[in-house]
Amino acid sequence: MAVAAPAGAQQRRAARVDRRRQRVADAALHLFAVQGYNVTSVDDIAARSKTSKSAFYEFFKSKEDCFRELLVQEGGALIHDVLAEAASGHDHHERLRRGITKFVQSSFERSSVARLLIVESVGLSTAVDQVRHELQSRFADAVAEEVRHAMLHDPFYANKDPQVFGRAVVGAVNDAVGYFVTHPGVDADSLADSLCRIFAP
Repeated sequence: MAVAAPAGAQQRRAARVDRRRQRVADAALHLFAVQGYNVTSVDDIAARSKTSKSAFYEFFKSKEDCFRELLVQEGGALIHDVLAEAASGHDHHERLRRGITKFVQSSFERSSVARLLIVESVGLSTAVDQVRHELQSRFADAVAEEVRHAMLHDPFYANKDPQVFGRAVVGAVNDAVGYFVTHPGVDADSLADSLCRIFAP
């Protein structure tokens, strides 16, 4: 009859496994962002994380599965932060400006995540597209909700279709951030301010 390991030993082992998984995930995120999904191999990820291919497959079924998991976790965390910041505004104007600004600032600060969400995930696969669309829809739907309320008393939004406006904001913000994250020359605050003047004047 096998003897169960003491709780302390189990916890230490679980912590080691978590750290190894995080090393693999961090290595994959860096490589996907810097050299691109298609160029990056599982061997590259294993080498950068100082683990083995078998360790990679202990945590992920495939390279695409790894990418999708990163997009769910890291992209999801970024969008969560954006919506939380937007919600702290006291009116629709401030909420829109806070949301747009937070997305831009977070994308510059976490450029690897932004590249996954905005650049590398596009057209990669149906499963990855589904995650990207879901994340972007959360942002677009939040904008649409603000416009829906604002159009009743703010002349700027009075004739705007909320759903179209929400998608337009996400499309424009994604495109602008995607360009300037890969073509340095504009800082996050200036870009955010320019976008806010267009969509939340």
